Amino acid sequence: MNTKYLDLLAQKYDSEEKVANEIINLKAILNLPKGTEHFVSDLHGEYQAFQHVLRNGSGRVKEKITDLFNDELSEKEINEFATMVYYPEEKIKLMKNAFDNKSDLNQWYTRTIERMIKLVSYASSKYTRSKLRKALPEQFVYIIEELLYKTDDFINKESYYTKIVQQINSLGQADKLITGLAYTTQRLVVDHLHVVGDIYDRGPDPDKIMDTLINYHSVDIQWGNHDVLWIGAFSGSKVCLANIIRICARYNNLEIIEDVYGINLRPLLNLAEKYYEDNPAFRPKVSADDNTPQHEIEQITKIHQAIAMIQFKLESSIIKRRPYFNMSERLLLDKVDYKQSEIVIGDKKHLLEHTCFTTIDTDKPDLLLEEEERVLDKLLFSIRHSEKLSRHMNFLMKKGSLYLKYNGNLLIHGCIPLDEQGNMEKMKIENRTYAGRELLDIFEHYLRHAFAHPEESDDLATDMVWYLWTGEYSSLFGKREMTTFERYFIKDKETHRERKNPYYYLRENEETCRKILNEFDLHPDHGHIINGHTPIKEIEGENPIKANGKMVVIDGGFSKAYQSKTGIAGYTLLYNSYGMQLVAHKHFNSKEEVLRDGTDVLSVKRLVDEELERKKVMETNVGEKLLEEVYILNRLLEYRYMN
Repeated sequence: MNTKYLDLLAQKYDSEEKVANEIINLKAILNLPKGTEHFVSDLHGEYQAFQHVLRNGSGRVKEKITDLFNDELSEKEINEFATMVYYPEEKIKLMKNAFDNKSDLNQWYTRTIERMIKLVSYASSKYTRSKLRKALPEQFVYIIEELLYKTDDFINKESYYTKIVQQINSLGQADKLITGLAYTTQRLVVDHLHVVGDIYDRGPDPDKIMDTLINYHSVDIQWGNHDVLWIGAFSGSKVCLANIIRICARYNNLEIIEDVYGINLRPLLNLAEKYYEDNPAFRPKVSADDNTPQHEIEQITKIHQAIAMIQFKLESSIIKRRPYFNMSERLLLDKVDYKQSEIVIGDKKHLLEHTCFTTIDTDKPDLLLEEEERVLDKLLFSIRHSEKLSRHMNFLMKKGSLYLKYNGNLLIHGCIPLDEQGNMEKMKIENRTYAGRELLDIFEHYLRHAFAHPEESDDLATDMVWYLWTGEYSSLFGKREMTTFERYFIKDKETHRERKNPYYYLRENEETCRKILNEFDLHPDHGHIINGHTPIKEIEGENPIKANGKMVVIDGGFSKAYQSKTGIAGYTLLYNSYGMQLVAHKHFNSKEEVLRDGTDVLSVKRLVDEELERKKVMETNVGEKLLEEVYILNRLLEYRYMN
């Protein structure tokens, strides 16, 4: 081992005793039970539902409360207390209004603080005191630790503990203390959060989800296809930018672009109003209670058309300059008979309807107007100079990856591209062929290069980011084609069909899943594939647990746009030292309903896998790092202090 490194380390551990203490501490931690992992996927901007799932730990908070107070509290009281832990500020406000006199309120404060202390103690039972201290509200650490670690001589110190609680009440600190203890409980119940893709698009508040994740104590992200679109736009990809604006227009969500991230859409609106009229195929999707004024609907409809046509032109240009993308059949602008308003796809002719080809040069259909070029340049400038978007995209890159191997499991948003026989699909990129894990690694390499070099907006790396959104061999798309053009302009729904990669039916097969786990150097007997991207239609009897438990698909419809198809409002997955459980969620109406009724939004939990022996920290990714630290400290001990 490098002696210079050991010399530097010795500055931190400057005595034999300090090194020995740290080794003892780490070796002890390795024998603690592993922490609870919490998996979520396909959030699609549904901030309120995500917040609730995060606060209740997919039911873990309520389980802890029930275990601890089942003999002491009624079901109604347990629900009330659980709501206090989920939403402490709001619940305290309601409770204060419920008491007529201060004496009753102070008694309630005392009871609640005592119960909160018990709950924190119970929830922290598998953590070190050091880890618990870091989770406590900083301003109350001393007080909470005194209350947590009551000694056997409680009788001698009874008045001491009573006085602490009385002073908390009399000094008006009870609200802050209870709130801090509630958030500490939430943090202790879930040790680590995995977001298996698609934070962005469709729903109204992806930015709020990002702010939550940035402040979360321990998290990783596996990028989804929608997340990569936003990364691509920030990296200088005009076609990714066009796609995110088109999707926001389609779902009446342009406020995210303009109001949240400060992207000026006025130049695009001016272009749209110059060239486009009302068009039913491009009107935004609105809910029954939507109150968007009619003139705004008309503006969005025009913007929708303008950006869609820019997108189709940009896509054609990429397809032509990257022949190995093998997407020539998607050069649909070249196939249109503009005089007859027809197109031939395959061997069938289709009449086009709701067309908006006013900016098309029929001799060079993928040629952008100078006005369109100028609008794109202004939009890109605005994107690159959005402080909030910069913060969010940098966090996505720091915490994100295309796939993750974690505690023996493979986390991936979309798919591992397979052929009909279950072999890894091969893709040739610049005279080299990639498949399986190697293909995903090269995709991630290009994505990171594009992000690091936004000035290279027409290079292969930036084009590859768009390919991840829509390409046949993309691990994020997982289909043979994206039929956006057909859905706008062709009535025949057969042309709208998007053929899925064989992965999506082969993943039902245990042998296929074992083969994929082997490809990523994971143990096929113990590992699982955790997957998002494709909503599970539970309403039709589809099972999210596939391939004898080797495959778990956790996209159950967080996005309201999918809930009529899935019949539920999302899945989450919990993996603690005892095993793995899948949780299905009912539709989340509002925080106010939870506060009012004490109801939750969980349905039946399903066992995915049960550990034969309780799993310890030493068997996890964290354990690997701690073992490495122990090894280095032992070398330091031998090098500096044992000679």
